[in-house]
Amino acid sequence: LMLTIDHTLNGIWRVRRVRPIAQRVLVYWAALTLGPLMLGASLSVTSYLLSASRGWVGALPGGVGFFLSLIVFCMQTAGFAALYKYVPNTYVRWEHAWAGAIFASGGLELAQKVLALYLTKVPVYATIYGAFAAVPIFLVWIYVSWLILLMGAVVAAYTPSLLSQVKRWPDTPGQRFQLSLAILKALVAQQHQPAKGLSAERLAAALKTDPLQIEPMLELLMELDWVGLLDEPESDDGGRYVLLCDPDQTLAAPLVGRVLLQPDGFTMGFWSAARLDDLTLQQALG
Repeated sequence: LMLTIDHTLNGIWRVRRVRPIAQRVLVYWAALTLGPLMLGASLSVTSYLLSASRGWVGALPGGVGFFLSLIVFCMQTAGFAALYKYVPNTYVRWEHAWAGAIFASGGLELAQKVLALYLTKVPVYATIYGAFAAVPIFLVWIYVSWLILLMGAVVAAYTPSLLSQVKRWPDTPGQRFQLSLAILKALVAQQHQPAKGLSAERLAAALKTDPLQIEPMLELLMELDWVGLLDEPESDDGGRYVLLCDPDQTLAAPLVGRVLLQPDGFTMGFWSAARLDDLTLQQALG
């Protein structure tokens, strides 16, 4: 289950680099330790509220019932926020994680009310399944909860794009190469500025595109050792990307082969005629 959640959330954030096994073990260990504790506390409070509402235990005085329900909601929201913050192997702002968590918690509360109303008004499950009616209800609830969890992750992942009101670059031929050159050009222009680099959010804002769209290209440029990420713990934007290579001395062929046209027996003629092996990064940037 933890592996499925990890892969799915990283897929929503379009993360291609998996965590080292040691970090994954720590994340899974934390989730498997804290998750059941929060779930147990939530179920205990919920069970007590249900028992009190049916007169099985003493009635709750004043607004104690509302206060306990609020505690359950806050614990649930905090758990979702931590899930969206720490599971994806990328930088996620706390405010974005909280936005997705509040959406997921609100969706779960609404789903609980709807499911309870349906089960009381349409008791068809008990009629068909008898004593086993809880099994299909449980399976339906797991499915609905998983969908709400994923929708909350989508909200958290795309909140930066919604707030910046940008549009994705169209998926045209050579779009990845074009986007890579745009990123490099922005970093070259920033190289002689006091900051020396740009965060992923500022870089996306400069290119007027979705931050999730440029992350795969940044990872590729880091694999080529052309771009580096400065890990700044005090920073609240995930660190700065800086240019590591000299555009005048760096050949563009590795990038062209990765995102535009791979040299092989069918394309070597074109590569030779276009002299792509001699093209420098500065010439490609213009």
